[in-house]
Amino acid sequence: MASLVSSPFTLPSSKTDQLSSISQRHLFLHSFLPKKANCHGNSSRSSLRVKCAAIGNGLFTQTTPEVRRIVPDKNNNNQNLPTVKIVYVVLEAQYQSSLSAAVRALNSTNKDASFEVVGYLVEELRDEATYKTFCKDLEDANVFIGSLIFVEELALKVKAAVEKERERLDAVLVFPSMPEVMRLNKLGSFSMSQLGQSKSPFFQLFKKKKTSSAGFADSMLKLVRTLPKVLKYLPSDKAQDARLYILSLQFWLGGSPDNLQNFLKMISGSYVPALKGTKMEYSEPVLYLDTGIWHPLAPCMYDDVKEYLNWYGTRRDADEKLRSPNAPVIGLILQRSHIVTGDDGHYVAVIMELEARGAKVIPIFAGGLDFSGPVERFLIDPISKKPFVNLVVSLTGFALVGGPARQDHPRAVEALSKLDVPYIVALPLVFQTTEEWLNSTLGLHPIQVALQVALPELDGGMEPIVFAGRDPKTGKSHALHKRVEQLCTRAIKWAELKRKSKEEKRLAITVFSFPPDKGNVGTAAYLNVFASIFSVLKDLKYDGYNVEGLPETPEALIEEVIHDKEAQFSSPNLNIAYKMSVREYQKLTPYATALEENWGKPPGNLNADGENLLVYGKQYGNVFIGVQPTFGYEGDPMRLLFSKSASPHHGFAAYYSFVEKIFKADAVLHFGTHGSLEFMPGKQVGMSDVCYPDSLIGNIPNVYYYAANNPSEATIAKRRSYANTISYLTPPAENAGLYKGLKQLSELISSYQSLKDTGRGPQIVSSIISTAKQCNLDKDVALPDEGEELPAKERDLVVGKVYSKIMEIESRLLPCGLHVIGEPPSALEAVATLVNIAALDRPEDGISSLPSILAETVGRNIEEVYRGSDKGILKDVELLRQITEASRGAITSFVEKTTNKKGQVVDVSNKLTSILGFGINEPWIQYLSNTKFYRADREKLRTLFEFLGECLKLVVADNELGSLKQALEGKYVEPGPGGDPIRNPKVLPTGKNIHALDPQAIPTTAAMQSAKIVVDRLIERQKVDNGGKYPETIALVLWGTDNIKTYGESLAQVLWMIGVRPVADTFGRVNRVESVSLEELGRPRIDVVVNCSGVFRDLFINQMNLLDRAVKMVAELDEPAEQNFVRKHALEQAQSLRIDVREAATRIFSNASGSYSSNINLAVENSSWNDEKQLQDMYLSRKSFAFDCDAPGAGMMEKRKVFEMALSTADATFQNLDSSEISLTDVSHYFDSDPTNLVQNLRKDGKKPSAYIADTTTANAQVRTLAETVRLDARTKPGQVDNWVYEEANTTFIQDEEMLKKLMNTNPNSFRKLVQTFLEANGRGYWETSEDNIEKLRQLYSEVEDKIEGIDR
Repeated sequence: MASLVSSPFTLPSSKTDQLSSISQRHLFLHSFLPKKANCHGNSSRSSLRVKCAAIGNGLFTQTTPEVRRIVPDKNNNNQNLPTVKIVYVVLEAQYQSSLSAAVRALNSTNKDASFEVVGYLVEELRDEATYKTFCKDLEDANVFIGSLIFVEELALKVKAAVEKERERLDAVLVFPSMPEVMRLNKLGSFSMSQLGQSKSPFFQLFKKKKTSSAGFADSMLKLVRTLPKVLKYLPSDKAQDARLYILSLQFWLGGSPDNLQNFLKMISGSYVPALKGTKMEYSEPVLYLDTGIWHPLAPCMYDDVKEYLNWYGTRRDADEKLRSPNAPVIGLILQRSHIVTGDDGHYVAVIMELEARGAKVIPIFAGGLDFSGPVERFLIDPISKKPFVNLVVSLTGFALVGGPARQDHPRAVEALSKLDVPYIVALPLVFQTTEEWLNSTLGLHPIQVALQVALPELDGGMEPIVFAGRDPKTGKSHALHKRVEQLCTRAIKWAELKRKSKEEKRLAITVFSFPPDKGNVGTAAYLNVFASIFSVLKDLKYDGYNVEGLPETPEALIEEVIHDKEAQFSSPNLNIAYKMSVREYQKLTPYATALEENWGKPPGNLNADGENLLVYGKQYGNVFIGVQPTFGYEGDPMRLLFSKSASPHHGFAAYYSFVEKIFKADAVLHFGTHGSLEFMPGKQVGMSDVCYPDSLIGNIPNVYYYAANNPSEATIAKRRSYANTISYLTPPAENAGLYKGLKQLSELISSYQSLKDTGRGPQIVSSIISTAKQCNLDKDVALPDEGEELPAKERDLVVGKVYSKIMEIESRLLPCGLHVIGEPPSALEAVATLVNIAALDRPEDGISSLPSILAETVGRNIEEVYRGSDKGILKDVELLRQITEASRGAITSFVEKTTNKKGQVVDVSNKLTSILGFGINEPWIQYLSNTKFYRADREKLRTLFEFLGECLKLVVADNELGSLKQALEGKYVEPGPGGDPIRNPKVLPTGKNIHALDPQAIPTTAAMQSAKIVVDRLIERQKVDNGGKYPETIALVLWGTDNIKTYGESLAQVLWMIGVRPVADTFGRVNRVESVSLEELGRPRIDVVVNCSGVFRDLFINQMNLLDRAVKMVAELDEPAEQNFVRKHALEQAQSLRIDVREAATRIFSNASGSYSSNINLAVENSSWNDEKQLQDMYLSRKSFAFDCDAPGAGMMEKRKVFEMALSTADATFQNLDSSEISLTDVSHYFDSDPTNLVQNLRKDGKKPSAYIADTTTANAQVRTLAETVRLDARTKPGQVDNWVYEEANTTFIQDEEMLKKLMNTNPNSFRKLVQTFLEANGRGYWETSEDNIEKLRQLYSEVEDKIEGIDR
């Protein structure tokens, strides 16, 4: 690899010399070569010689525009020559070496002028000092050139600087960029300043054409081809200037030093006043193919794949492996600008590495930003429609269609689906040098993550591996050889899946034993893991995979793998699949020594027997079912408290070494949400070879079943463990219903409604009050004393409030059961899903919610009904109950029409056609005709039910098994958004390759609307609880998944608290904010302390940048302190910490880059803490890393002092609960990030802040206190707060003999955990109970211990 052949390669020139006049040229930019590639005519003087050579992996310093500055040498004999100064700004550095070469050549030969040049990469302009130099450089420049400027905040900086000088500059040339920058163009009488105001042909580019598939730069190219026709009708000097603009664009896109030399001569000679008299000779642009196939050893570029393959077949340098008809074939996608500017060393390295490993390559390129055409033209056989390749790797880093400008993902997905092979998008470093990337804990620069990781994921792109770095002196790309190897070996493994037969493929299924809540084997969010594995294996076996010895039932499968249902890890009863000696482990695991710092010498004491490392699991034919070892921190509190970063333990590493090198898996299938591999330490995105996830996954293709409603963690699995994530459905939510005392209470209320005006009214109210107190409802509703005389109106109000509370408990949505992969949903599940979907208004689709249609029928507005019901107004509570019941009934009647005998929904399409056909009485109308809502608006109902019909089709069209088989056969898995299927039915059908959303698209306008409502309710609620005073600071938590599901609602809440609103750019991307005036806000600006989860930090680094800019902007507003608490606190903190106001206004915090969560949940799981202070220290030490918008590429910096001071001003803490599937007591992550107790300790007055939770799971958003939420949870699921919660749980599980026996016998391990939790709660003072109860629990604990120890197998 190191001794790359250095072979000359010549790009032929086209016969442009004969085509002198522009009007004769039919080719324009359409094709940069005549149709037949001219492979022989290399005699022409303008041919460009490009050397291909391996480039060393050197380290360089921070980039500076000074390396792009060339000043003419005054000592030569040309001191009297006029100087032309050129300033340029580009996105990437590939033009740097080419342009520098052109200027040096001009200065050494030109007799008419000397040239000075300086260039800036657009990202460098963030730095204030660099920006000042840029402005200074423009003051005496003659020519400004800009290209691909698409980052809005920087585009505006460029615009401001150039606008000042535009009149004075001799020429301003801007090639494809944002409209704001394009309007700066000026060449004599040619200008684009009208862009957007007129019918100018240029403006047509920027209209948001919904239908157009070509990217924005391609419209630009098309325009350049059609302009000559337009030019005929313009006055001659205007036509001349426009013609030169087009030639300039051709020169620029041609990119070679020769082309750029002629470009500078043409512009200077035509527009620089000092050169007006001289005639500067220049040649016409040398044109290259617009799209084609390029290989560094080929004699020319090809625009016909058959010709390229003929040349490839006759290569003399190819060895046996490469000639073999069975060699894998890999398609590569390249950027033409890198090839024509000669900056292609990194491309050459990948091509050579793949060929050295025995793979053939077809490297295609395009000059515009739309690669979908070339993909279809060169990689698919036009006759058989089969692909020529087994896999495609894009080396551009950009989305397939549209690059950095506006993307067209549907067009990309269409092209990639036709191709139907896996699609990898690898990354060249763009905004960092190699050294900066290596030293960064963040990994890739945030802007590059948004442009080149998040956007390609929407096309179905996988495996964002950084394969090339950048030399800061020359700006040239160079291959990173270790990374190129990783990219190429993984690409070939994916390609092999397409070629191997099913019976020889080896699959390693990996299950987890990760607690969020249960330290058990085979757990995953909402998934019945073993039943699902069983269903998958049955299907694979039927399909021809070798699954020898598969048991008859899922239960038998569990027994064989685990010997012990839900075995705790400490129990010795897992099945051992392999014992690995220490020597073998060290030989197979090159990074083993790096783990010794944390874990000592192998084998260690996890997954080991003292001599060997143990791999747990069981093999069936070519399928291995293995158990992923745990994180390793269980039971070691000190390590939890102090580990800023950590590493996997030896057992963990041994597991993956076994899978890759001993079992020799062709693919690994991680089963369910979620494991620990992707959360291991390393760079956040764009890992190097010393990052643990990269080392662990090695070169095994990774397929990962992930819950559809958790796109944020799925995205981390994609980026850090290179997973192809396939979504599975989370079970739909059902109403919690009522039990025991609450049911009795609800019966009392209905008897009150019928008898309240008789003499029995007061008596019934008295029973209602006493029953409500028995059910502990007095904690949530203010109840009078029993027997107190109440006037009729007050009685109604008391009953109304109790009723409203019961309704709330009953309608709380809970997931029903666990999902099994490959099983269609039952009618019950379908109804539950559709009821929830129907409850939301969808104004953008013209769909009204069912509750609002029904409310209108009786002359009410549903929002008023919600509000009245919340206040406990009896008639509203009752109406809401009737609406809810009628919604459920109408939808049930609709779904029943498509249900079979087994209660499963089948053959939906045909049956729906007949239901929605005309002339029959629709089932929902029939149902409603017997209720008070019989006059409901039929048109609105029809629109809604047509939409629900579409949703029903999606609910049942599950492709979870199908997609898995596609992935294992090396095919393309169609991408789709993750999120809550109720808010966004596009998440369905499941079985898609999950992606998050475009991070620059949030918060949406709708999210901003919802956020205002929640924030206003929160502030009102806090004022009431705080003696009428506004809260000065609110501390809150941002979660990744919540923001994806709600399109940025909680992000928008932060913006609205401080009183700013997001501003979208021309492409609809949100990268800017503006402040809302205090008059419009009508209240003070509330200060915030924002703690972002590690997942949010990874996915939405751009939004952290937005938030940080917003807070700092508000802190610098000239407003009175009592109206702007952000400014008030920042000034105080700046003074006491002796720092400037901007730094004191740091409010956006998270973990250090590459580390996740505060580990409090693990400490609590493992009872490894002594007092709350320990937990708080842990929180502060892990969560006090700040984001700084003034240095966005630097990653997170520790700013503990500012963090503590900001938290000490908090009057309230706040979190969102946005989804019915997960609530507070379910997932310890909520508990992990709640800073309430911590703030109390930091506040000078020691006052505990109010803790609020916003519940947006239903259409009627609520703000409740933490205690209220947990009580609601405890009623709808058992939770843990008030004493009665423990008492009730104790009564249910321990006092009830039957339940006790059942738990003890079926699952002694989890029963022991339950008893332990009770004892611990009592020991730590959270639960007071009788001595008898505690004694009984101790007794049970020792019994269950004996049972586990003494189980005789």
